[in-house]
Amino acid sequence: MERPAWAPRSIDITVPSVSRMYDYYLGGSHNFEVDREAARRAMEFMPGLPKIMQANRAFMRRAVRFAVGEGITQFLDIGSGIPTFGNVHEVAQAADPGARVMYVDHDPVAVAHSQAVLEGNDNAGILAADLRKPREILDSAEVHELIDLNRPVALLLVAILHFVEDTDDPYTAVTELREALAPGSMLVLTHASYEGIPLPPERAGGAVDVYKNIRNPLIMRSRDEIARFFEGYDMVEPGLVSPPRWRPDTAPEDEDPYAFSGFAGVGRKA
Repeated sequence: MERPAWAPRSIDITVPSVSRMYDYYLGGSHNFEVDREAARRAMEFMPGLPKIMQANRAFMRRAVRFAVGEGITQFLDIGSGIPTFGNVHEVAQAADPGARVMYVDHDPVAVAHSQAVLEGNDNAGILAADLRKPREILDSAEVHELIDLNRPVALLLVAILHFVEDTDDPYTAVTELREALAPGSMLVLTHASYEGIPLPPERAGGAVDVYKNIRNPLIMRSRDEIARFFEGYDMVEPGLVSPPRWRPDTAPEDEDPYAFSGFAGVGRKA
């Protein structure tokens, strides 16, 4: 298998990665045949997976513009993945050229590609770290260089928590992050769920099994379980809803049925 110039030497290109699969669903070019194969297997069960990812991205962009409109100019995006068109720094800096964005991911391809994309952008950076170890993120020199934790920050956890198993205690990680944030900070979150998927759960479960088989289990949580991540935040209207229903730019009725899979919301720390 040919290793492209952009692929770091340290990575095993025979093992699928969820961030590269996500890149493939979004029409990106930073993925390998092994990622495309796994993504296509998942799409055999759930053909609307690309629509789900696109709805996630569209929500993220609306939430970033909303945060800037509320006066937030600092963004901490954990599990940021491979930067594709319309990423957080592009949206935030278009709305406010002084906006600062810190990306965090543990996938080496995501980190390497982010470094290339962000070169020359003094107000954006990338840190190789894991959501499951919040202190490593919060105490890092990279974060402190860009982000002033004494001022409000928008914390983005978009399509990441469903890859954290209950044994890794995602609730504690999210609480630790919240406690480090200044009052007025926001949590921007999306999460996969069987709720809203226009398929019977056993059929959708086939796609979930693909992720389990590549050792990146996809944890489907209920609306109530997802709402728990917002403890300590006041929900911004319209609350925890399917992605197209969160402050839409266009009529949600025009959306693909798959876009309504899972939940999205924004909370504000009191």
